[in-house]
Amino acid sequence: MTILEQILEVKKLEVADLLKQEALSKFTKTPSEPPSLFETLYNTQHLQVISEIKRASPSKGLINGHVNPVQQALAYEKAGAVAISVLTDQQFFKGSMDDLQAVSSAVNLPVLCKDFIIHPLQIDQAKRAGASVILLIVAALEQPLLQELFDYASKLNLEVLVEVHDVEELQRALVINAKMIGVNNRNLKTFEVDLANTAQIAAHFPFHEQRVLISESGIAEVSDAISVAQVGAHAVLVGETLMRTENIDEILHTFHVKRGECR
Repeated sequence: MTILEQILEVKKLEVADLLKQEALSKFTKTPSEPPSLFETLYNTQHLQVISEIKRASPSKGLINGHVNPVQQALAYEKAGAVAISVLTDQQFFKGSMDDLQAVSSAVNLPVLCKDFIIHPLQIDQAKRAGASVILLIVAALEQPLLQELFDYASKLNLEVLVEVHDVEELQRALVINAKMIGVNNRNLKTFEVDLANTAQIAAHFPFHEQRVLISESGIAEVSDAISVAQVGAHAVLVGETLMRTENIDEILHTFHVKRGECR
């Protein structure tokens, strides 16, 4: 089994457990409306940074197991992040819904629930924990379910980041009318990273329409930010680099490079 297949098998068990428990009442926060992530990114002339709270990953192991998610999120906000991404998967990434709830209560930015969503109940859970954005991964979902989950989240007034890995998946994202499309530079089957993936998809991206392109994974230094900005990316999602550094302000500042001309 690939890593993605392993994760999805665990997610099915987690969802089955949620359906039995239906114990979501503790996530009762009704957050004030944060700025629209889509609107902010669509109107930007400089590359923006979605900063991620990521304790661990299947490929890197433990990255920062002792992080205080609220302190980290506040540092991201102060440094100029456009949004905060919170990994909520427990088994593979050591995250939790408690992290999401704590962060969403502490910051005034859009907060992304980053998980492997396969059921509407997970979207309910993210909403109740204060998320304003959720992630849907095209590679993890058949097209009818992708559309169903996208529509369900939209009805809850959640913004949706739809993640793709190749041009075929880009077309699937466009079919459901995704406005925010993320290119994962990490292959979810092998977990190898290649920034050229963003350039390849950008060459087919409809920049002339009201959509934004986000480059995810593998952004470690300024040259990486420049390379994706030059092909039109509106933002980068950065986790490991920011979780390992003591210079959050400096890194975020240097990543805010001028975007290239959109096609």
